[in-house]
Amino acid sequence: MFRKIFPTKCVVKVAQRYYGTTVRPRICIVGAGPAGFYTAQYILKHLDNSDIDIVEKLPVPFGLVRFGVAPDHPEVKNVINTFTKTAENPRVRFLGNLSLGKDFTLQELRERYHAVLLTYGAERDNTLNIPNETLQNVLSAREFVAWYNGLPGFENLNPDLSGESMTLLGQGNVAVDVARIVLSSKTDITEYALEALSQSRIKTVHLVGRRGPLQAAFTIKELREMLKLSNCATKWRVDDFDHVEETIPNLPRPRKRITELMVKSLAEQEQHKTPNSGRCFQPIFFRSPVNFIGTGKVEAVEYVTNKLVEGRALPTDQRETIATDLVCRSIGYRAVSVDNHINFDDRKGCVINAGGRVLKQNLTGSDQTIDDIEDKYEIGLYASGWLATGPTGVILTTMNNSFGVADTVCRDFKSNTIRLKGSRTGLDLSGRAYVSWNGWKAIDSEEIRLGEAKGKLREKLTCIQTMLQIASNASD
Repeated sequence: MFRKIFPTKCVVKVAQRYYGTTVRPRICIVGAGPAGFYTAQYILKHLDNSDIDIVEKLPVPFGLVRFGVAPDHPEVKNVINTFTKTAENPRVRFLGNLSLGKDFTLQELRERYHAVLLTYGAERDNTLNIPNETLQNVLSAREFVAWYNGLPGFENLNPDLSGESMTLLGQGNVAVDVARIVLSSKTDITEYALEALSQSRIKTVHLVGRRGPLQAAFTIKELREMLKLSNCATKWRVDDFDHVEETIPNLPRPRKRITELMVKSLAEQEQHKTPNSGRCFQPIFFRSPVNFIGTGKVEAVEYVTNKLVEGRALPTDQRETIATDLVCRSIGYRAVSVDNHINFDDRKGCVINAGGRVLKQNLTGSDQTIDDIEDKYEIGLYASGWLATGPTGVILTTMNNSFGVADTVCRDFKSNTIRLKGSRTGLDLSGRAYVSWNGWKAIDSEEIRLGEAKGKLREKLTCIQTMLQIASNASD
């Protein structure tokens, strides 16, 4: 269960009389992933009389919960039950297959709603900007995950799995998830990916990080799963653990537990030096890639050896080249600006905001600080989730952030910072091929039916036209 971080508040009742009618707050949330649904959930509970439209560019909801969570972690997807309850609230409309920047503009949304929340996430990969990064079989972990999780547009990625080794650059949970999927003998994923992985020849996966074991970004749950993987040995480099064991007593508890687990695994490795004929997981520390080597297709990665100075990875004169047949970068994501009127930081890859309130592109206050709401913020415009914070944390992190931003929205209505000067009409849907919640339920039912025929929970549809056809037959 998720831990509550906000105290129970009185419901903010906002409904103003305007020319003899009651004006209800009308809110648009752009993005139907975790940030969007958590924001809607909080507003429904704490802003009485409000109406919410959740607009999503795909025909289907749930974002990273559907397309990012590892398919062998079904318990994480249980949050979909909570999101479904939110979507089926009579004050909420789901509008799928509609894109900000394509089907409507931000200005249109702001004219048609009292408040707009941007929650459409981060969908572009960070790159290394090193030589030969465009070689065949140099991919991003995001693309690889999207491929096996059935995100429309990635079904034809076709990674070449005919080689025996794979390299993951980065040591976060996404990288470990990819390693586990590749090295597992069976998993419940999209059928085309399951077929490709069943024929994969990859036996060794390197997990490469620029810093040391004490800075590894993966969590203990993911590491335990890798260590318990059947027919797969974990091989550590002994030199990577110089002076690590002696630091354990002084580490914070979470870091202490994961370090103890790594050291224990290393000790067991030293005791059992028999060669492993099966699959192998090899974490490698203190390495930064500087060059991809290959003719047409990647054949090896050249690394610089790092040393830690006050927690920072600084390059030395030492180099190492490790052969590989497939590379996945797992070095983070960034959001993109889909409308010129969004105040966006291209360098950081997120909307410029303070506590979820979007700052004006041109500040009007005399002291150029962010103290005066009227002068500094776009009234009624907010951002939450990775679009606002950058790609950080897990779903619980997104929940906490989204609840906080939603609380700000409720307070701004209560304080009359957002003025209810007349009713707002919401999006004009005439002539637009949108998917309603009933349309999604029809798609959902078809995926479950297809899955049952294959002995699976579901078989995701990846063709948007097929989704739209199924949804069009559903009654609203």
